[in-house]
Amino acid sequence: QVQLVESGGGLVQAGGSLRLSCAASGSTFNSRNVAWFRQGPAKGREFVASIGWDGENTNYGGSVKGRFTISRDNAKNTAFLQMNNLKPEDTAVYFCTATRPFTGGAYDYWGQGTQVTVSS
Repeated sequence: QVQLVESGGGLVQAGGSLRLSCAASGSTFNSRNVAWFRQGPAKGREFVASIGWDGENTNYGGSVKGRFTISRDNAKNTAFLQMNNLKPEDTAVYFCTATRPFTGGAYDYWGQGTQVTVSS
């Protein structure tokens, strides 16, 4: 089991930046792939970015590519999402997720989410 706790959300003007953090419990964080998803108002869940267990193999959703950067610090059991040049359409609840250890499967573990609001 792993518990994920997001932080760093808030209100920012368009063009601004935020850095989200995802703190994980337990000793198996460094064997899990991690991803960020988001869900905006009246929208479905959207993939934002993912990173492999070793910090390699990053992937990004088309709407955030070039603006967002995913990273992780396994020594601190923490993943990050650096969000630059934010747009009003980035407004959403952002969720940190993780796979089971040593698998490339589904993101079975989810945090409670952190709200990001971008004003125009």
